[in-house]
Amino acid sequence: MSSILINALLSSCHDPDTLFNTLCWPTDSWPDTERVEALTTFIDGIGKLPQSDTSDDGDKVAFSIAKRDIFLRKVESIIWTQCLPLLLKVSNGDGACKGKRVPDGRAEITIAVCRLLSVCINTLCDTVVSGRVARAVLPSFQLPDRETEEELPGQGEGRLGIDVAIEAMSVILPALSSNEELTTSILSSALSCIKTLPDALVSKITVRLIFTLLNCYSEDGIASKLRLILEDLCSWHKSDSSNTDSPVVTGRALLCLTTLSDYLFSPAKLQKHTLPQSLSYTRPDPRRSLQFWTILQDGLTHKDNVSRKRALYLLKRCVALSEDEAVYFPSSSGSSEDNDDIIFRWAPDRCKLLREFWEDYALVMETLEENQIHVVRPVLNRIHTLIQTAANDSQGVSLFHPSWLLGVYQRMFHSENKSVMREGVDHLLELQVLRRPAFALAFSQFILGPFMDVMSESSLFHRTAGQSVGECPELGVKLQVFMVTFFSSLPQENRGPVLLQLVQRLGSQHWCAVPILFLSRALSHLPPSPLLGPDGLQALREVLRCTMITHQVLLRGAAQCFLLNSALSLTDVTLVTLDDVFSLLVHFRADESLRRGTPLWNQLCDWLAQVSQALCLESGDGVGWQAQVSPGWLAQVSPGWLAQVSPGWLAQVSPGWLAQVSPGWLAQVSPGWLAQVSPGWLAQVSRLAQVLAGTVPAGTDQTDSVPDPGEAELLAKAILLCVDIEGRTQRSGGEQTTGVSGGMDSLLRPLLDTLSRLHTNVYLPLRKTDKSLQLLLRLLQLTPARHTPAAVLQLTPARHTPAADLQLTPARHTPAAVEKEQEDSVTVSMETLVLGVVEPIQEFILRRLSGELQELCDVERAELYLSVLKEVVLMYSVLEWNHSKVQEAYFPRLLRYVLRTLEADQIPSVAGQVSRAVAMASLAMTCEVAALGVFNLQSETTILLVHLSSYFYSPAPPPAPPLSLVNFNQTLLKPPTAAQSTGVSEQGPLLKDWGRMAAHFIRDQWTCLGYGRRIGPPGPLELPRAPGSLQAAIEALSLLPSGLVLPVLDFMASMLPQVALSEEALCVEAVTVSWKLVLGLSSNPHDFWPTLQGFVTMAFHHSLLELTEEQAPGLTVTLQQIAVELMELSQAKTGVFNVLIQHCCHTWLPSDPGSEGQSQSDAMFSSALLHLDILAEACVYGPVFRRDQRLIQEVQVYVERLGEECAANTAVPSDNRDDQFPRVCVVAFLSRLQPSNQLHERLMEELVLCLLKKDEAISKSKQRYYSNSLQHRVKNRVWQTLLMLLPKLRGEFVGTVLGRVFEAGFVSNQASVKYLIEWKMVLILVQYPEHIDRLWACFSVDQEKTKTSVCTFLSVLVHLNIIMPQLKEKAVQWRKALDVILQWCFSHNFSVRLYALLALKRVWGLEGARAEAGGADGLGGLATVVKACLHQAEAMQSTGNASKNWTRIQDHFFFGVFHPVRDYSVETIFYTFPSLSEVFEDEWIPPWKFEKLVDFSQSASLPLRNPVPDLSQIQPGDWIQQDKGDQDGEERWAEVQKKMTPWRLGIHEQEPEVGLVPQQRAARLGKLHSALLVVASLIDKPTNLGGLCRTCEIFGASALVLDSLRHVSDKHFQALSVSSELWLPLLEVKPVELADFLQLKKKEGYCIVGVEQTANSQSLKDYKFPEKTLLLLGNEREGIPANLLQLLDVCVEIPQQGVIRSLNVHVSAALLVWEYTRQYLPSTGVKSD
Repeated sequence: MSSILINALLSSCHDPDTLFNTLCWPTDSWPDTERVEALTTFIDGIGKLPQSDTSDDGDKVAFSIAKRDIFLRKVESIIWTQCLPLLLKVSNGDGACKGKRVPDGRAEITIAVCRLLSVCINTLCDTVVSGRVARAVLPSFQLPDRETEEELPGQGEGRLGIDVAIEAMSVILPALSSNEELTTSILSSALSCIKTLPDALVSKITVRLIFTLLNCYSEDGIASKLRLILEDLCSWHKSDSSNTDSPVVTGRALLCLTTLSDYLFSPAKLQKHTLPQSLSYTRPDPRRSLQFWTILQDGLTHKDNVSRKRALYLLKRCVALSEDEAVYFPSSSGSSEDNDDIIFRWAPDRCKLLREFWEDYALVMETLEENQIHVVRPVLNRIHTLIQTAANDSQGVSLFHPSWLLGVYQRMFHSENKSVMREGVDHLLELQVLRRPAFALAFSQFILGPFMDVMSESSLFHRTAGQSVGECPELGVKLQVFMVTFFSSLPQENRGPVLLQLVQRLGSQHWCAVPILFLSRALSHLPPSPLLGPDGLQALREVLRCTMITHQVLLRGAAQCFLLNSALSLTDVTLVTLDDVFSLLVHFRADESLRRGTPLWNQLCDWLAQVSQALCLESGDGVGWQAQVSPGWLAQVSPGWLAQVSPGWLAQVSPGWLAQVSPGWLAQVSPGWLAQVSPGWLAQVSRLAQVLAGTVPAGTDQTDSVPDPGEAELLAKAILLCVDIEGRTQRSGGEQTTGVSGGMDSLLRPLLDTLSRLHTNVYLPLRKTDKSLQLLLRLLQLTPARHTPAAVLQLTPARHTPAADLQLTPARHTPAAVEKEQEDSVTVSMETLVLGVVEPIQEFILRRLSGELQELCDVERAELYLSVLKEVVLMYSVLEWNHSKVQEAYFPRLLRYVLRTLEADQIPSVAGQVSRAVAMASLAMTCEVAALGVFNLQSETTILLVHLSSYFYSPAPPPAPPLSLVNFNQTLLKPPTAAQSTGVSEQGPLLKDWGRMAAHFIRDQWTCLGYGRRIGPPGPLELPRAPGSLQAAIEALSLLPSGLVLPVLDFMASMLPQVALSEEALCVEAVTVSWKLVLGLSSNPHDFWPTLQGFVTMAFHHSLLELTEEQAPGLTVTLQQIAVELMELSQAKTGVFNVLIQHCCHTWLPSDPGSEGQSQSDAMFSSALLHLDILAEACVYGPVFRRDQRLIQEVQVYVERLGEECAANTAVPSDNRDDQFPRVCVVAFLSRLQPSNQLHERLMEELVLCLLKKDEAISKSKQRYYSNSLQHRVKNRVWQTLLMLLPKLRGEFVGTVLGRVFEAGFVSNQASVKYLIEWKMVLILVQYPEHIDRLWACFSVDQEKTKTSVCTFLSVLVHLNIIMPQLKEKAVQWRKALDVILQWCFSHNFSVRLYALLALKRVWGLEGARAEAGGADGLGGLATVVKACLHQAEAMQSTGNASKNWTRIQDHFFFGVFHPVRDYSVETIFYTFPSLSEVFEDEWIPPWKFEKLVDFSQSASLPLRNPVPDLSQIQPGDWIQQDKGDQDGEERWAEVQKKMTPWRLGIHEQEPEVGLVPQQRAARLGKLHSALLVVASLIDKPTNLGGLCRTCEIFGASALVLDSLRHVSDKHFQALSVSSELWLPLLEVKPVELADFLQLKKKEGYCIVGVEQTANSQSLKDYKFPEKTLLLLGNEREGIPANLLQLLDVCVEIPQQGVIRSLNVHVSAALLVWEYTRQYLPSTGVKSD
């Protein structure tokens, strides 16, 4: 049509130049798009006119040669004066677009100008001009490295914007195919831009430039350019594989490869068909590049779903190409890669197997894109097929590389759904193929990387269904088996490096407590093997030092135990030294794992004894050792002993060590033991001792800080291990442990020598004394029994008897006593040795504390001295001679100095303030020792301590108020530092240490005040000042750090009862401030629990609990409010309520009443009636924890159940933080109540009423509650407690509450609650049969009210055989039961009929035969009815589900094995019944908790354990439970859609119909169409297409594109389209034609919009649709294919809030179509419905 138009114009206009000039525009103006398109049409039309010598050719218009030359010159000028300047303006954003939005106008004018440029170049047909134009545009692609994304739109003068340059170059490229140099330069620039430009432009470059460039080449050119592109992409990916940008590189490489897939993966036969015979196949094959497969495998596990889709698409293309070629890959002639590096193989003779493998692999990877486990699980069984296919290697070469399987697991590990993640982990752990060394080695780096990452997820370790609390989680068991299998399968030379890397991973990332516990457990079960060297032990140290520092104490201790076991079994002792071993051991804490006396400690001793010979140690030179040893020493050694000792052993012993060893000790030591112990090790330990106590240069600065205690920790453990090894070796040989004391003496001799000279040698270096005392203190702390009982040892030396002369005299000679003596022989030996230096130690410390400590660093040193002094005094307090000297000489002297220092005027200097701090600390330590009862009441020390009140309560000077307390909360005077010459340098340490010292100074004051309150009645000065004392305590709480307030709380506990009535407001303030302090510590477990214990003791003192609201209304309300808040806190922090209930129960009913009178005990117990809410809350306590909290608790139970097998259970003290403890505690409390005590009786009755009220409140507030919900649990706990209290209640009271019990039976309850209520009814009727008529009355209640709840009362009648013996008029009552039951046998409800028939069967079995035979009871025809009913019940055996239910209800535990009277026990109520009623396991309270945690009082009426085991041996189950069938795996597999390669449809070159003509029917109705074009060629379900057609017609889309118009005749399509296809233009475009169709629409100015979730997707609510929009919809399952994604201009995603990731494709399309319509509603004329 354009040629006809041009001919007509030229015919009417004889001067085309004028027309040409008219269509052009001034250089400085911005033309309309229509003007540019008109000029384009004009030039294109004229360029196609024929050329002639003249213009007189009839009516045929032609160009002369001269005119054509002029025309071509003008066309060339258009390029330089019109096109390129206008494109530069567009790049810079100049001008307006005639009122249109700038982005739309910019795109339209760019397309129009580029079309003009293309026409001009094609018209000229001049390669020189096109080359010049290309070189002018090319600089726009050469971006400097410093440019950023913001600089892209405008590139400076003369440079086009990159997006404009892409469009311009794409129209120039077809004319440059012959210019090899220029096209190569353009390609290189395009590849550079791919690496630097934003993602949106990268896609445009690949499609518009590279794709266009390849289309312009011949086969040889295509091959060379493809080789260049492939090599560039692979080298780029390889160079950046270790960088953080690697995912970006992978994504862009996949984008380019997907764009070029049609060129890279075209079948060879197709290429050969299009090539001359002389040419060979030259295109590069990416399958031969290992880096290509690396890119592809990285893409399969990429975080971006689009990259994953592209990688899978490329994999499918590779498989399809290999199948089409039907040749071996790699070829047998050779390969560019080594045989071991080949990831992909193909064999034509195994084509079917390979195709099935890759089809299954693609299916699994596609399915893993889903987020729901029910979608993923059906295909998991195909993973087994993949693995078996990969593992079954019958030809010697595996066709499937193991790395493909790793991608499957990694995708599962990265899933957002934890269930999918768990499935992946379970599947890998059960992977049997890892038993093969090749697979194990191939998987090793994956195990160390992604697998270790996913194992850090704690939620994986939740117990599975069927596991009970306390069992090892299923994943933990599988992990253990997996680790053993994996390391056993690895080649021997790889095991050590892999294990080292694994341990390093444990120390290099954050781990929660649970995962690292079970990983450590798995490592501890590895077979013993020398795998870890010094680097391995260093890695373990990092795990202990960093990874586990914040974990829960018990779990951390258990993990330490497992890691130590691992170290013992996996260390290569030939590579590590003793220093390496002990550097590791020092990180195992004695209070968490490595505690002396535990099995772990003994195991360590045995290991050291076994490997000591092999440890890499420095050994002494044995040449001439006898010549170096003192002759006197040799003379003392027994010749017989020397004869028995191995000469080789003596040759290795250091002579210096032998010279220090006592010959008497050697004579007692077994030569066999010495032969087993490495002499180098003994020398090493001895050398460490000498180093610790060695000589320090005399010039050592006396102001040094205290040395690091870590060295003392290490050496103390080394010494104790050495001595314990000696003792265990002697005992194992059947020898007496006589050499232990000698060995201890030898090892401690340097230390004892130093300690013995402490008091006499004033020139002893300070650092040496500090290190010696640190070692002594740690040795005393590490011994399990540090205080020697006088009954075991009688130590009776004179005042200065040497320690060597002490006699150890056992008090008893029983075997148990002898065994105990052997166990404690090390402790006894050490105490005996230390006793010889006690006096020098005490004299030295007292001297140092009495004025010599005057530097800031001396404050920490004073703490060391006081700790040693306290340990020594407590240890030897049983010795009369030492005890007398301590309390009559040492401490009185110290106390006099302390009081003088404190009473003296303060001196604002460092020395003066340090002296005061040390004095107060000494006084506090003395009070702590005195509180333990060490000092006699008549001793001078005690008398001086009593005078403390005269110091603290001394009156203030006259200006102060008369009752002020000047010595409370004393503060230190901070010394000035500005005037000192070294003020700047000393200010730092002063500020750092001063706050700590001042805080401890105040804390120590309150320690002394607390002891002063306990030693006797308040003095005459204290009572008037009690309010002031309490006010001072409140102030101290604000002054002290939270971790130092315990002495203040202790003092307040003794003061509050005295002033509670007189100073109530002050008491309320004290309690409130203290509670706020406790709440502030809730995130600090180290300080929280001791502070909470102190607060509860203070605030809930028995004297305060006894207060009534009339006596102290404000205080009682405050305590009640705090109790409520404390219970609320316990919902989030386990163990909080435990502290309160344990304290209250012990206060109200002490387990050891002692000397308290009955009246005082009753007064204390009566306070329980005032706080009944605490007891009631304890009865129903049990928070519903978060899943992560419950996991921690369950794992702690598992660790506790390991018992002594895990040393942490011995080392870590029990904290009673079990969430079941409050119920256990209150049940034990109730078990000790006596019905004969009126107060106890009143408490029980009020508690019963309170619990019934709780049950009724739940029943009224929520008629239906779910199983195991909080409401269900509370009701269950209520009736458990009521059942337990029944034997202790009065008969009259039971009668008053029986009606409420029956009323509870009418409520719809869960099964467990129902059984408890029925049990209680049976027991009440057994114990009080006079209430049987009230049971019959329950059956007369309106049936509308009873409904199915009548089953509860029918269940009671099932147990009538237990009630009958207690009834009077048995025959009458039996007849009543029969009448009642029969009326319910005909109920319309099946469950009621079933219960009634069971009751009828049981009741008729009691008396039916006898009554029928006697005939005297007037049964008449009733017997016939009963028999008919029973016959009906038995006939159920042939009626399907009715038969099953009848059998189940008869076999149910409540109606079968269970006996209400015989099985009445705490075990049945709290453990057996919940377990049989399908209550969650955390509700089961095992009997051992009542035995272990509390003092439970058993009685004949309520035993703890069930006397008969029948009930505990049956399995749980409920008769109403429905059958749960498992769906067959293959059926689930059949439901999975199996869609394979879309390219198999073939590519047919056909010109798609692009003329979309609206149907005339719509035109006649005046219907308007928008510019929206909806493409649904990828959708294949007729229902979706029919609904989509209807939606597009309603909202006025211009057309709907289908893959086939045959869908229109489908009945499913028509059912949803409702004739909309008659009003909507439809177009057929095959899926294989979509790429060309989209390219064509792009040229027409359409914006291609895809509905897809990508990293760069735009939200639908923010996206503004261009008017010319083409909406591309993806396939229902696969979405938009990877080869079409790069053709999209933008991806739009729909905002979601739910869990499910995707909408139905029709719904998604409808949302986008409506949003487009809404945005263009005014212009399209669409009317709102």
